[in-house]
Amino acid sequence: MSCPGHGKRRLLLVSVTFVLLLTWLYLLVGNLDHGRSLLVSPCLSDQQELRLTERDATELRVQEVEEENRQLRLQLSQSQAAAAQVQYGSYGNAQWAASADPGPEDGENTAEERANRTDCPQRPMVERCELIHVACVCAGHNASRDVVTLVKSILFHRRNPLHFHFITDAVAHQILSSLFQSWMVPSVQVSFYDAEELKSNVAWIPNKHYSGIYGLMKLTLTKALPSNLTKVIVLDTDITFATDIAELWAIFRKFTDKQAIGLVENQSDWYLGNLWKNHKPWPALGRGFNTGVILLLLERLRRIGWEQMWRLTAERELMSMLSTSLADQDIFNAFIKQNPVLVHQLPCFWNVQLSDHTRSEQCYTEVSDLKVIHWNSPKKLRVKNKHVEFFRNLYLTFLEYDGNLLRRELFGCPSQPSADSLRLQNALEELDEDDQCYDFRRERIALHRLHLYFLQYQYIPAEDDTDVTLVAQLSIDRLQMLEAICNHWEGPISLALYMSDAEAQQFLRYAQASDVLKHRKNIGYHIVYKEGQFYPVNLLRNIALRQANTPYVFLTDVDFLPMYGLYSYLRKSIVQLDLAHTKNALVVPAFETLRYRLSFPKSKAELLSMLDMGTLYTFRYHVWTKGHAPTNYAKWRTATTAYKVEWEADFEPYVVVRRDCPEYDQRFVGFGWNKVSHIMELDAQEYDFVVLPNAFMIHMPHAPSFDISKFRSSSSYRHCLTTLKEEFHQDLSRKYGAAALKYLTAERNI
Repeated sequence: MSCPGHGKRRLLLVSVTFVLLLTWLYLLVGNLDHGRSLLVSPCLSDQQELRLTERDATELRVQEVEEENRQLRLQLSQSQAAAAQVQYGSYGNAQWAASADPGPEDGENTAEERANRTDCPQRPMVERCELIHVACVCAGHNASRDVVTLVKSILFHRRNPLHFHFITDAVAHQILSSLFQSWMVPSVQVSFYDAEELKSNVAWIPNKHYSGIYGLMKLTLTKALPSNLTKVIVLDTDITFATDIAELWAIFRKFTDKQAIGLVENQSDWYLGNLWKNHKPWPALGRGFNTGVILLLLERLRRIGWEQMWRLTAERELMSMLSTSLADQDIFNAFIKQNPVLVHQLPCFWNVQLSDHTRSEQCYTEVSDLKVIHWNSPKKLRVKNKHVEFFRNLYLTFLEYDGNLLRRELFGCPSQPSADSLRLQNALEELDEDDQCYDFRRERIALHRLHLYFLQYQYIPAEDDTDVTLVAQLSIDRLQMLEAICNHWEGPISLALYMSDAEAQQFLRYAQASDVLKHRKNIGYHIVYKEGQFYPVNLLRNIALRQANTPYVFLTDVDFLPMYGLYSYLRKSIVQLDLAHTKNALVVPAFETLRYRLSFPKSKAELLSMLDMGTLYTFRYHVWTKGHAPTNYAKWRTATTAYKVEWEADFEPYVVVRRDCPEYDQRFVGFGWNKVSHIMELDAQEYDFVVLPNAFMIHMPHAPSFDISKFRSSSSYRHCLTTLKEEFHQDLSRKYGAAALKYLTAERNI
């Protein structure tokens, strides 16, 4: 008879043994999976191997499958590229096929590269925060506009910090320096180099190209750029990027130890010499190379004596060629013909040349193939190409793109903020976001993007130092006033235009199509790009005032037409009233009409007649009498000599003053007190207001502005304007002491 306790112990022993067996089997299977995961990833460290789990093994297997798919896609693209190369035929220089390393994006890998391929992550061709250097030659107003579009296309795609190097004349330097300073794009540096200092290096070369002497400046880059700069991408201004410029920068790593210049083959037949009878181009290798996009290893070029070598080449060829036809491109090609080992041929999609009769269409089969578009025809957007509409739309996208959206940070790439950026940040931090007038206060410190001299400008100073500039500001809804003003005022004009990028292009087309505006070169158009919800009227006035180049300025608004002959009358009055040695503000009496079509008076007598008939009125007499009442229109009717008037509260005449007058207070935006505050400060600085007896201006009717509508409909708007007025009074008292108390008293007595 068996013992019951003994049977229970036996059952327990069997159960324990079974559990241990299952545990051992589980661990055995886990070890097998672990071993398999080690085979999947030979790049992992020993510590990582010990920490792998079943989930890790699964993730690695997914990565392995993705890598296999990537390899299949790469093989497919290689086969397509090979087919395209067959289709390409004899377009490329066959003798250069070996020297032009196609790179991972469009060519095959060598057998050695395929044998050495691993599943380990490869180091990127360009480090994440590697600084990319870009050089460009820019001269004049038109080229400066082109540079902005080029820069936009680069900034749109870029993921790396950038350093732009501009060789400029005085005009382009003024425009681009103010533009970049006000743009404040993070991780972007800008350096300027004076073209005047470099002209002597190339002025001896006769050049027929429309770019003039500036088309030869790229030859001087090894001398012009800093000696510690080792490599740079060189671009023409008529370039548009369709990809990240870092991809182009990465090609430097493909250069052999002898190559120093990267170029795309020329896509026209120019250097083949068969365009017309007796066509004799400069010597070139095959089709030659286009210099719209260049990779320069500056260090290597300096080491081989580039400056002396291109000079010798140019001197030798000019003995027979007499002049260059394509500027620096001719000399580059003649140099390469003699030194072919120095060139690295870039794939042609890095410079798709859209001039007439080129083979640019063979550079791409898909939109994704496009890298760089080069508008290298004098016709620019009117060039012949079956895909020109696509290219034009791409160009227009960047032309009208809001540049403010490109002020984005490069995360992971810290950059040193500019002094202006720091001041703006500190000022913003001091503002109280709960303040009811926060938006008004923020607008005062906003730094708007600025493009000075948007169109061609030429001013010849007057010999007698009496010249006067008409200063005004406007938005796109007042463009129709410009032609009329030009017909009434023949002197220089300085205008600040508040516009978006797209509106600026509308204005450009309007001005170029206008028979009146396109012939006037003494008008400075300064684009202030839109940002924020208010119209920054006094900022605009200050920008236009700062850009006046004459000793005196006529401070007006764009919806006023000056009387015929006012320009010459003001110059005479400046001399008669000794404005050079007195603090006089010459008042031009303002009138208005409610008629859109007006037979403009040609004299004071004719104006008085229209005033009596009710065709004209004193300005704002039925809305805001106080603004111009101190002008004393009753006295002006019979005055034959200038007379002095006293300041009164809310006085806001239009005046002629010296250019060094106080600027407008920029806290006042939109509607209300923007001119009143300025006249008050003129009075605080002891200016005398002198009314001119034979001068007048007439306000033309227009729809109410958006800001005056907000003023009328919003109680908070009016409250904030009152608050700003009180703060202005306080600032005026601190600035001018007891003399400023009269303004506060006058305000309270209203």
